[in-house]
Amino acid sequence: MQNIDLNLLTALDVLLDEASVTGAARRLGLSSSAMSRTLTRLRLTTGDPLLVRAGRHLVPTPYATDIRERVHALTRDAQAVLRPQHRELDLKALDRTFVLRASEGFLNVAAAPLVTAIMKEAPRVRLRFAPKPDKDVLPLRDGRIDLEIGVRGASAPEIRSRLLFRDTFVGVARIGHSLFHDEDISLPRYAACRHVVTSRRGTFRGPVDDALEQLGYQRTVSVVVPGFPDAIKIVQQTDLVTHVPRLCLANLSDEFAETSGLRTFQLPVKTPEIAVSAMWHPRLDADPDHRWLRNTVYMVCRKVLSS
Repeated sequence: MQNIDLNLLTALDVLLDEASVTGAARRLGLSSSAMSRTLTRLRLTTGDPLLVRAGRHLVPTPYATDIRERVHALTRDAQAVLRPQHRELDLKALDRTFVLRASEGFLNVAAAPLVTAIMKEAPRVRLRFAPKPDKDVLPLRDGRIDLEIGVRGASAPEIRSRLLFRDTFVGVARIGHSLFHDEDISLPRYAACRHVVTSRRGTFRGPVDDALEQLGYQRTVSVVVPGFPDAIKIVQQTDLVTHVPRLCLANLSDEFAETSGLRTFQLPVKTPEIAVSAMWHPRLDADPDHRWLRNTVYMVCRKVLSS
């Protein structure tokens, strides 16, 4: 293929259709002399005259007649591959399954509104929410996950993302905990508590420990659990305290204390904001169905989290 100029395929298609150097030149926006040189190259490449003089006109050779339809089909297919047509998105007829991976907090707050919005616009679309045991990007790369919602890592620079919202950590302990005996939750009293933390990797140390250490304090982490709901259940029945993203408590509103026996408090240390993004593989970037899904997730997040 090193010695074959595939641009000649388009020229050959037009020449065989027009049976005229002048007509082919006009269609391709070339001069007649340039088109004549192209015909010479085609003759050298194929080893056939292709078009020969018959009076004042050119007529195709038997070989040219034989390949005419094949050349036209090849040209059409090549153009379709290199210049794909952007189809019109028909949401009512869209029949597709999307696989999303998200945290418990997002599912707790946004899954139902997202399903409602999608079913209203595209009733034949199906959603499958996959478990999120870790931040492994392999499911995005191999196509098992269409869209991931969470905190972006640094291990996959090719992954595309769009910021959905920012969240912060909030402290949680049971009502009646000694931490609340004084309304001012001081740093020493907070650090003196025993803690339960959430870590999918099973680590006992996190951003809170880094912040405490910078201020000269250290806490005791007694329990590590894989999910924030697990941490909340433990502090309901023990004297341990925890911290969770505010999003995890969003649906509990004013009845939180009455129904759960828990109370929230502002952490006495500053922790980094949590930037929650939608993430996808670049091969889906231009896909109109996926673009609609991404926009729908973004709009639902804006609506739900601003209310």
